[in-house]
Amino acid sequence: MAARKSTQKSNVSAEELSKYYREMLLIRRFEEKAGQLYGMGLIGGFCHLYIGQEAVVVGLEAATEEGDKRVTSYRDHGHMLACGMDPDGVMAELTGREGGYSKGKGGSMHMFSKEKHFYGGHGIVGAQVPLGAGLAFADKYQGNGRVTFTYFGDGAANQGQVYETYNMAQLWELPVVFVIENNQYAMGTSVQRSTKSPAIWKRGEAYGIAGEEVDGMNVLAVKEAGDRAVAHCRSGKGPYILEVKTYRYRGHSMSDPAKYRTREEVQKMREERDPIEQVREMLLTGGHATEEDLKAIDKEIKDIVNKSADFAKTSPEPALEELWTDIYA
Repeated sequence: MAARKSTQKSNVSAEELSKYYREMLLIRRFEEKAGQLYGMGLIGGFCHLYIGQEAVVVGLEAATEEGDKRVTSYRDHGHMLACGMDPDGVMAELTGREGGYSKGKGGSMHMFSKEKHFYGGHGIVGAQVPLGAGLAFADKYQGNGRVTFTYFGDGAANQGQVYETYNMAQLWELPVVFVIENNQYAMGTSVQRSTKSPAIWKRGEAYGIAGEEVDGMNVLAVKEAGDRAVAHCRSGKGPYILEVKTYRYRGHSMSDPAKYRTREEVQKMREERDPIEQVREMLLTGGHATEEDLKAIDKEIKDIVNKSADFAKTSPEPALEELWTDIYA
């Protein structure tokens, strides 16, 4: 089962490119604003930003259908926005306000949306992997043709529960796409230092699970791989593994100075591989947009993000009695 390197489509439409550009830019600007609010003391606890990884979730969400599910780890704001959750509600939850998706009680790691089939951000490393298989089990039991996307990182890929889940998922032929967001550094240790077998997706071969490696800095390559994975799952062939090679520009969390890598390394990635700049260049060189068009999009996105920040600042804190609700929901 050889790894297949995804290649960029040449026939992608202007509408698709523009959509990907807008969605990735929304995540980037939202996360930058969240970082600012954290620095101002308006966001408490941990805050894990998705800056640099935008192409992963935008590309894979483009391969979904209505009713498909997603579950992920604590680096989850980008996933929420990509599946259509309201930026106002996401930002308000980050600031612990009543207008947030969990009414200000969950914060960054505990947001859910039944409407958008988003089953969390989870703070326990790797815990979402068996939960994702459980969601897929429910879909198979109901015979509804849905697929679950279960996201986890290169660090979580070393957790034992991942492989217990692989075994069950393949045994029961569950419609689940295991997405390894390999951003190279886990919590702060490089893959080279922590992982003996660098092709993490190949670990699924022991269970007979199909998979591939994907360029996670290229949204078109991610979408293409997502289509293959979804087709595999919907056809009843069981789970599929996507190891999406990506890169986070910021530390593991806002409290991480990221001294385990050089500034030059990060800058080189920004200059040569940035997922948003790649699509921006395609829009310009393909004659699909002008510089003025892109400036207008950037302004529109900044207005949406600023509005979400204003909403988060002005939404009231949850009432005392609210803290005792939803405990068993």
